[in-house]
Amino acid sequence: MDQKLQVAGTQSQLEMGSLASNESSHEFEDESLFSPESVIQKMQLGHISDYGSAPGGSKMWKNVVYKSIKTGLVFFLSLLGIIPLAERLGYATEQLAMYTGPTVGGLLNATFGNATELIIAIYALRNGMIRVVQLSLLGSILSNMLLVLGCAFFCGGLASAIVNSGLLLMAVMGLLFPAVLHFTHTEVHYGKSELALSRFSSCIMLGVYAAYLFFQLKSRKDPYVPLSEDDSQNRENEGDNDETPEIGKWESVIWLLIMTAWISVLSEYLVDAIEGTSHAWNIPIAFIGVILLPIVGNAAEHAGAIMFAMKDKLDISLGVAIGSSTQISMFGIPFCVVVGWIMGKPMDLNFQLFETATLFITVIVVAFFLQEGSSNYFKGLMLILCYVIVAASFFVHEDPPPEEKSLTP
Repeated sequence: MDQKLQVAGTQSQLEMGSLASNESSHEFEDESLFSPESVIQKMQLGHISDYGSAPGGSKMWKNVVYKSIKTGLVFFLSLLGIIPLAERLGYATEQLAMYTGPTVGGLLNATFGNATELIIAIYALRNGMIRVVQLSLLGSILSNMLLVLGCAFFCGGLASAIVNSGLLLMAVMGLLFPAVLHFTHTEVHYGKSELALSRFSSCIMLGVYAAYLFFQLKSRKDPYVPLSEDDSQNRENEGDNDETPEIGKWESVIWLLIMTAWISVLSEYLVDAIEGTSHAWNIPIAFIGVILLPIVGNAAEHAGAIMFAMKDKLDISLGVAIGSSTQISMFGIPFCVVVGWIMGKPMDLNFQLFETATLFITVIVVAFFLQEGSSNYFKGLMLILCYVIVAASFFVHEDPPPEEKSLTP
């Protein structure tokens, strides 16, 4: 009888031990839930308060918050630092163009007028962030056509405004066909035909832009002045606009190199902090690329267009706004496609359906606004409010994952 009781006691102890081991294993599994990765994941979902009482949770929480604040500060300080550098870069380019003559000066303005956007795009392209490149270049076009042009119209008031938007429509066509080819699944070789078409179209667009520069510099000095104006008025305008350089030729070159180097350094920090800022501050990458980056890169152009419009020089404001949009669409985007081709990066002209439709609608709206050949305050206000709608649209727009692009239909 005693032996049976001892055996039963031993079995009960073994069962209790197994239960204890199971409870300890469950406790171990529960503790494993407090790994740094799970903490960060749950904190991003809004469960920060769950870790206040966990052992070491407050320390992890502080580290995550510190990294989030640090990443955001690096991003926004880099943005703020680029603004004055972009303005000085434009100033140095204008001063150097006064020494080189109209032909080389036009090429300089075409190359360095949007140098900030191109530098940011090349750094992002080197890091494989193709969508950031596409979104930032698209945002530069939208901000110039809607925000800059709208501010110029609003500040300038009543004036004549005749612009040829043919190149912008051609750029939209170049961006539209690869997107339609992709989303209709009509490629001969899926994934390859789209890229080949983008590279071929980019070479064509660069050739057309070179012809446009030749036409602008040789045939007409100012494509934004109506052809019906008298030669005497053109001579008066040329006499009024005669300017002398404020700094020397080599001094302009030195400042141009210094500003470009500093913008390159800040652009590298900026590009590295884009994804971290998007996750830490819950800001869509589409909104960062289309709205924040172009506003900073075009800050000098925004200010210049508004100042010229307030001085009743709307033709110069149109040259800044529409000319910059033309440079980005016909030179900047194809140039990045060719650079990506050289780097081995699959940069193409497929800007996705939402982005391409936004650009198409914007170009059509601006073309209708300029069709009458005049501007007023109300047109400027409407263009500015259109840009606000575009910004709100991209703030709620979720960019499709890159894996979708490689799936077979």
